[in-house]
Amino acid sequence: MDILISGASIAGPALAYWLGRYGHRPTIVEVAPALRTGGSAVDFRGPLHMGVLRKMGIVEALQAVETHGTVMRFVDADGAKLMEWPAELAGGDLEVKRGDLSRVLCDAAGDTTEYLFGDRIAAMTDNASGVEVTFASGLRRRFDLVIGADGVHSAVRRFTFGPEEQFVKHLGYYVAGWDVPDSLGLSDGIVMHNTPGRMAGVGRGATTFCFRSPKLAYDRHDPSAARNILRERYAGMGWLTPELLSYVDTADNFWFDQICRVDNPAWTRGRVALVGDAACGATIGGQGNGTAIVSAYVLAGELAAAGGDHTVAFPRYEQRIGKFARGTQKGGDTTGMFLAPKTATGIRARNWLNNRRWFLDMTFKIAGDRSTNLALPDYV
Repeated sequence: MDILISGASIAGPALAYWLGRYGHRPTIVEVAPALRTGGSAVDFRGPLHMGVLRKMGIVEALQAVETHGTVMRFVDADGAKLMEWPAELAGGDLEVKRGDLSRVLCDAAGDTTEYLFGDRIAAMTDNASGVEVTFASGLRRRFDLVIGADGVHSAVRRFTFGPEEQFVKHLGYYVAGWDVPDSLGLSDGIVMHNTPGRMAGVGRGATTFCFRSPKLAYDRHDPSAARNILRERYAGMGWLTPELLSYVDTADNFWFDQICRVDNPAWTRGRVALVGDAACGATIGGQGNGTAIVSAYVLAGELAAAGGDHTVAFPRYEQRIGKFARGTQKGGDTTGMFLAPKTATGIRARNWLNNRRWFLDMTFKIAGDRSTNLALPDYV
């Protein structure tokens, strides 16, 4: 079948790999002009995540670019350590930069996948014989299926199910990041500093900023608007914050978004399906990358098992992956409160608890249980 996938980050190329392996003809459309590079580190943990990566044959390629775990350290304004997550806990079984992960996945899918960079879906009509798609470039094509792997702000979800406001819940925080010179962060991890409701962090050539806020009214497609919000919110914050902000206007890999949760009751309708963050995103802290890899494997596998009949495969996909994915998603609900507690008392309490090994062990056991709570069929 000719299958269009919207999004070339993680879930999209992972799905394209499996679809190509089963003999389909996937096409990936990506609004960015090229694959994004750099970015923050992301991790995979447990036998479920690692098992799917091994089935794809990409573990060796990922190990060649792995970051070997990232220490997460909170410091005071003078740089003195207040709390630390050791690398063996924070980094999972395999940790890589997001840009490297995307490149490896696209390389794996490349032989059987067509890529349309710098374009996006502008309109789509699902009918009995296929999905008629009009792209922003003016190109028009028909596909047997369309898959939305285009993140928490999914256009495919909007076209198929309705406005974003119906499915995306703001969780009280915003998060941002951009690349900076490596010399500004410690080589062994990420260093972060708090004031009440704000966090600024840097490590391994990238920043992570997080601040508490109700939902903001701004143009999400205008980077200058987001940069102005950051400068306003972080005015007067000490530590390395002014220096980090000095790079925000020239950074190529700037991103800014709300911490949110996607609550979509259904992930498929007609010839259209959602996968990854478009279906059950949590922005940060919800094991989204591992869930995307697993979900792509299941969606493609169920299509193969059903002989390409989406009316059989799509319900099986939702039934098999739904409970698991929504469980891992829960981890994102507390991410903002952890990174940027509302009060000075909250910051001290966070530091005290996370300096206790028993609390860290409990926290990562919960995360580990969530990441392994699924038995997968061997589709191939």
